[in-house]
Amino acid sequence: MPAEPCLDDLRRHAVARTLFPPTTLPGAIRRLGFVQADPIRAPARAQDLTLRHRVKDYRAGDLENRYTRLAVEEDCLVNYGFLPREHLALMHPREAARPWDAETRRKADEVLAFVRERGPVHPREVELHFAHGRMKNYWGGSSNASTHLLDGMHYRGLLRVKRRDSGTRVYEAVTHPPADDSPAGRAQRAAALIELVVRKYAPLPAASLTYLVRLLGYGAPHLSAQTQAALRMAREQFASCRVDGTTWYWPADENPRSRRHSPDEQLRLLAPFDPVVWDRRRFALLWGWTYKFEAYTPAPQRRLGYYALPMLWREQVIGWANVTAREGRLQPVFGYADGPAPKGAAFRAALDDELQRMTHFLAAR
Repeated sequence: MPAEPCLDDLRRHAVARTLFPPTTLPGAIRRLGFVQADPIRAPARAQDLTLRHRVKDYRAGDLENRYTRLAVEEDCLVNYGFLPREHLALMHPREAARPWDAETRRKADEVLAFVRERGPVHPREVELHFAHGRMKNYWGGSSNASTHLLDGMHYRGLLRVKRRDSGTRVYEAVTHPPADDSPAGRAQRAAALIELVVRKYAPLPAASLTYLVRLLGYGAPHLSAQTQAALRMAREQFASCRVDGTTWYWPADENPRSRRHSPDEQLRLLAPFDPVVWDRRRFALLWGWTYKFEAYTPAPQRRLGYYALPMLWREQVIGWANVTAREGRLQPVFGYADGPAPKGAAFRAALDDELQRMTHFLAAR
């Protein structure tokens, strides 16, 4: 019987399996399966910061600029982001956990008829036509009611994002083909969703696998019972091991002990939602310190900074950087998890190379 992986094997596996050699933009999204989105630019959006490590000559904004020519959709999975179009059939037609009341349904029907007649629409056009007014939002403030309604229609699969104009979603009507709603069909889709998230985030501690399946209630709330049942079966089908009291899972066709997972010498500043660091529980187990995303933390309480980018060098996440860019020049501020910065020419050269890549990534085409 082959030896079971140790924590070092799992760490190298976690890094190597997702930081594959840079490829095309469609190829990278297909291989990742899902790219989490975030609107903050510090110094670029999270989706761009994630893709720059995996796409040849990627520049900030390429995904948005090329979106209409890609077989990619803005939609939900465990959170909001971009995913290959073929994955939509696993979740749509989506049934929201909270059904609309009759008045909201009436407004949605009117807007849908308007969009079908007009073609792609900006939220401003919908508001000018219907004057839905303002409403109280989740944070207690006031927001545009038309924008909120359009978001809900997109979530329910009545609309899709056609493109973005200066960052604002432009919608068009869409009809998703009917899904196989038999017990076997629902179970098959649930199992495929679990396979999708495990292939993106593996190797996973058992608690993180359970958490991810719970998050699938965002992308497929109508399949919650099926995903829970599929999870029980998946634990038997995925490869696993137990290290220091924690059970880990990964796809059965992968080998964490493979020599192919040896780290390279490149230093990478990662997005806060990059699959290498997304799972904070796994992060602490693999790298021995706590990383927090603090953009929404009051400034006096921040320890790492507003938008700290984890710093991966070789197979270790050794610290972080907060990066701003002014007039084409980067202004990075670094922090390290275990004392001062590493000494030696190898680290300084790797860091300089990464900052040059970041500068190129931020430059306009």
